[in-house]
Amino acid sequence: MIKNHPYHIVNVSPWPIIRSLNSLSLTLRIIIIISTKNLFPFIVSFSLILASAISWWRDVYRESYSQGEHTLIVINGLKTGIILFIVSEILFFVSFFWTYFHSRLTSNIELGYTWPPFYIEYLNPTQVPLLNTIILLYSGASITWSHHRIINSHFKKASITITLTVLLGIWFTALQLIEYIDTPFSINESIYGSIFFVATGFHGLHVIIGSTFLIINLIKIFNKSISFYHHIGFEIAAWYWHFVDVVWLFLYISVYWWGK
Repeated sequence: MIKNHPYHIVNVSPWPIIRSLNSLSLTLRIIIIISTKNLFPFIVSFSLILASAISWWRDVYRESYSQGEHTLIVINGLKTGIILFIVSEILFFVSFFWTYFHSRLTSNIELGYTWPPFYIEYLNPTQVPLLNTIILLYSGASITWSHHRIINSHFKKASITITLTVLLGIWFTALQLIEYIDTPFSINESIYGSIFFVATGFHGLHVIIGSTFLIINLIKIFNKSISFYHHIGFEIAAWYWHFVDVVWLFLYISVYWWGK
């Protein structure tokens, strides 16, 4: 098939199946850690996942920038892929919310028939959690502003607002780390501590990943490998960032505000 034809499809990539096998291996390694307390197999599996992810996205970047193979059908495939990925992430967080609401609405005798459990000192939702909410809302606005500037070919201005979004993400992460240090309960203190740290911790991990995506796009702007008509990498990063924003709003309302 001729290159640059609107229906040209890129070569089949080996990385999705390799990444899937590495993810399965990582899951098995976690079970080994629980039973043997040996971290080395986990480190190996995680390193393989990281290496396959870097290689996969390196190929995607090469196909787009160097080889010009991101035709309409390829771009639509990438968009469909990220939509399915975000849907899977939504279901991932639904499991946490399901656990939380079940425990919140049906407190048993072990929890003292109250929520939070009577020995848990909950966090004030009007302090750091509210500030983090404002930070993420501003970051959602700034990433949308960046997209508008890219569409209008104002790349220098777009780099400024993307940098602002990244800084807001770093600020959010720093505040969450400080909150964890000062939290008066731990992850092993009843279902409340477990679901609080697991849900907010995984969200924090997603913020770090989203910030990394944006930093990569910032580098691409400096390298002039983004144009007003082809910036699928930035669109994907923006969608992911908005997903992170929405999840945090649900976490703030249910875990911090309603959870007191």
